[in-house]
Amino acid sequence: MAATETVTDKAGGQPRSVRVVLLALMITMMLAMLDNMIIGTAMPTIVGELGGLEHLSWVVTAYTLATAASTPLWGKLGDMYGRKGIFMSSIVLFLIGSALSGMAQDMGQLIGFRAVQGLGAGGLMVGVMAIIGDLIPPRERGKYQGMMAGVMALAMIGGPLVGGTITDHWGWRWAFYINLPLGIVALLAISAVLHLPKKRAQTQIDYLGAGLLTVGITAIVLVTTWGGTEYAWTSARIMELIGIGVAALIGFVFWQTKAAEPVLPLHIFRSRNFTLMSVIGFIVGFVMFGATLFLPLYQQSVQGASATNSGLLLLPMLGAMLVTSMVAGRVTTNTGRYYVFPVVGSALMVVGLYLLSTMDTGTSRLTSGVFMAVVGFGMGCLMQITMLVAQNSVEMKDMGVASSSTTLFRTLGSSFGVAIMGALFNNRVHDVMADRAGALGSKVTEQSAQVDAAGLAKLPEAAREAYQHAVSAGTHSAFLLGAAAAVIALVAAVFVKEVPLKGAGPKEDSAGGTAVQAPVTEAV
Repeated sequence: MAATETVTDKAGGQPRSVRVVLLALMITMMLAMLDNMIIGTAMPTIVGELGGLEHLSWVVTAYTLATAASTPLWGKLGDMYGRKGIFMSSIVLFLIGSALSGMAQDMGQLIGFRAVQGLGAGGLMVGVMAIIGDLIPPRERGKYQGMMAGVMALAMIGGPLVGGTITDHWGWRWAFYINLPLGIVALLAISAVLHLPKKRAQTQIDYLGAGLLTVGITAIVLVTTWGGTEYAWTSARIMELIGIGVAALIGFVFWQTKAAEPVLPLHIFRSRNFTLMSVIGFIVGFVMFGATLFLPLYQQSVQGASATNSGLLLLPMLGAMLVTSMVAGRVTTNTGRYYVFPVVGSALMVVGLYLLSTMDTGTSRLTSGVFMAVVGFGMGCLMQITMLVAQNSVEMKDMGVASSSTTLFRTLGSSFGVAIMGALFNNRVHDVMADRAGALGSKVTEQSAQVDAAGLAKLPEAAREAYQHAVSAGTHSAFLLGAAAAVIALVAAVFVKEVPLKGAGPKEDSAGGTAVQAPVTEAV
């Protein structure tokens, strides 16, 4: 099949206009990625003022649930009614949620307002990716990979630092209010400079499909969030959620074959490349969020790093990811070829995660930094290539759902990664502490397998040493699982069919603007 639509930049086609749009998109992407990392640092202060410690996890869970559930719908709405208006609506909703969260007077209000914020956040990343897909041909899109990877690395490193600074000097409410000026700048720039064709769908939104998908995703996220923490994995509540989720998703798939305008058109999965990129994206999310969760814990508990320094010690991984993403983007732009990157990237992830699994109480920071860099090189080959190939595998009319589906699979991968790797880690820590420190070890980890720096310093020497060995054993299990999951990504990458990326660059149209031809997609 081939796409025939043309997206025209009516702002005059000047490179400056494109740069302004991209800057606004990167600001929006930063908003989407920074939020949870900033809020995480502010949470102790928030609980101290609002109370409601027993509901603390819902501040993050409500946001995550709303984001995951709304992501596919935002992508479909953009395809049906035009990308610009829908994207700006998601930014406005996110900013409203941010403002209300900053004004919350109790924990219940904060949780509700975070859900509103999450609904808007579901459209931010999808909108960024889909608009870039509209404006820039796949062949040229690789140039901007480094920019997106840079934003991601900056958010991961800077989020905790910014959150701590804002909370200490301005108060926790500004952790939410800080989104407002950035979001307004992005809105104004997009409103003034971005010009895309307006659309008006003749059919109605698939409300039943959206509802079934929302129920299914919500059940999955709740299972991965609550399993092993709030409820035992074999508890009735978890079993109920699994049953509801499976039934809703089966019903969703069946309905998508009948709906006039399905939320997630199943025909896009006929493309081998799109399906494989969805699998690889899921694994990347699984690995990346697991690594960024357990590496700082290992560095603080075993290597003696401070909370601030443990974030900075992730630089080998994030720096390698940034550099590799830039190189991969440039090579892809110059050659139009990309097959080597998913294969090499997946292989490097397998090797790097296996190396991380070998770390123990004697591993130096230099050695662990080298191991992290190997994982970073692998992720740098995959982070943006998965989205690029997925978008190149569909028609222009499905750009939104392709972007939202890829984003959703990565989000679900991160939920599963944190849950499953976390369960392995916790079980291993409890077992080792019981073996090495007996009753005292069990008491230390009775409430949680994660002991903060202050609590660790108060432990007797024998218990502290036992805990360091336990954390090493826990990270060994978690990263070994990550390496096994990365093998699945490697197998999927081997079967990717290299369809040359179309579009050698912008072409002048008769009006003097820049007409960007939609990519010709692979036959399916």
